[in-house]
Amino acid sequence: MEVINTIGRRKSAVARVYLSEGKGKITVNDRELDDYFKTDQLIYVVKQALNEVNVAENYDIKVNLYGGGYAGQAEALRLAIARALIKIDAEHRTPLKVKGFLTRDSRVVERKKPGRPKARKRFQFSKR
Repeated sequence: MEVINTIGRRKSAVARVYLSEGKGKITVNDRELDDYFKTDQLIYVVKQALNEVNVAENYDIKVNLYGGGYAGQAEALRLAIARALIKIDAEHRTPLKVKGFLTRDSRVVERKKPGRPKARKRFQFSKR
């Protein structure tokens, strides 16, 4: 099997995934998964797509992550892994689609407007 290459995005985070057959080792920016993502919740999010189709121990994954914070990076990585699993086997599409792992979450931070303290917040109004 050749290496499968996919991309996933969330907020301003971008994850490029290289998936190949192996023993389930996940390397993020040349570091172990547990070393890169500190919390169990983020590790769970990353492995959700693999666990949904029961192939967590079948593939080695090498990841290049940049941009955003840890939560956005974890969800971008989940999307990229789900897309890679579909390239390998099209039958994985249905269970991943049902769980929502193939949907690109397009919500991003709204820009700050001029003359305001934040994107939508206004300064306090004073009648007198």
